[in-house]
Amino acid sequence: MHLFVDISSHGFGHLAITAPVLNALAKACPDFRLTVRSALPAAMLRQRIVVPHEIIPAASDFGYIMVDATRIDLAASAAAYRRAHGDWPTRVAAEARFLAGLDPDLVLTSVSYLPLAGAAVAGIPACSLCSLNWADLFAHFFGDKPWAGPIHAEMLAAYRSARSFLRVTPGMAMGDLGNVTPLGPIAALGTRQDLALKGDKAVMVAMGGIAHRLPVEDWPRLPGIRWLLPAAWNCRHPDAIAWESFGLGFTDLLSSVDAIVTKPGYGTFTEAACNGIPGIYQRREDWPEQDCLIDWLNCHGACLEIAPSALTVGLTSNDLDNVLNRVVSPRPEANGIDGAAQAILCHANA
Repeated sequence: MHLFVDISSHGFGHLAITAPVLNALAKACPDFRLTVRSALPAAMLRQRIVVPHEIIPAASDFGYIMVDATRIDLAASAAAYRRAHGDWPTRVAAEARFLAGLDPDLVLTSVSYLPLAGAAVAGIPACSLCSLNWADLFAHFFGDKPWAGPIHAEMLAAYRSARSFLRVTPGMAMGDLGNVTPLGPIAALGTRQDLALKGDKAVMVAMGGIAHRLPVEDWPRLPGIRWLLPAAWNCRHPDAIAWESFGLGFTDLLSSVDAIVTKPGYGTFTEAACNGIPGIYQRREDWPEQDCLIDWLNCHGACLEIAPSALTVGLTSNDLDNVLNRVVSPRPEANGIDGAAQAILCHANA
């Protein structure tokens, strides 16, 4: 089976959802051939997608243009959507020709809609896999604009052309699509490692793949706490350690810390819960997907919401004690992986 998969580079969550399914497909399908299109770094794709694959380094969607990990640039995003749909039929025709040239057995997206529209024209079966879709978010942010109706209609038509929208748990309702197949949670499972911190607690700070540097050097020192941060932040806090110094992949590192500081995002929330790691999060500014994520994490993991100011002036010992001392719920099972793989195989062989 030849699968073409388009993975959005709007953060890392789309890769976190898709990669475990691709790895499961390779085990279930001996003749599995995989082509991946994404603007995410190739090294990151290869770290998560452990089966052989060809990479096409490009993006077919942009999702939203972000100010930082929690705030959208609405004006820039509106302009980008109007440009993207300025000659939509021509873009769809070009995508159809591209996909016909690749000749896959199935197109899978997380969660671009242009490949779905192109696959429909080319006569190639297609599915989408995600906790959200761009049409619902577009309606949330721009549905009251006089120019938005035709764009939203084109987005919905593309999603509806897919054989199925494989909606993972937790996920938005997606009542307008009409082709939703509910699935369980998807999360990569890591292996806990000894970080050799001599009894100190390790708190990872990860804002989900969108540039959002926090002023950690201004945070107070907390006895027994070490902050694990991206090396690119070049943070001079005396208790900061670069993630990369441990030589671990993201999920193994997440599984080895005592808590994570983040924003609501599918990959981080489900991986924290399924690996039994408490989460401390700041809400995103007017992001409609976050409510279902937060509700789910409150039911399935130890978590604490903090105000944006806490990530400016620094967390307190009480914040950390509050979440570290909570009883963690039984870990949810990441049973959406096999469910998604089986659905994809069925649609590819239909």
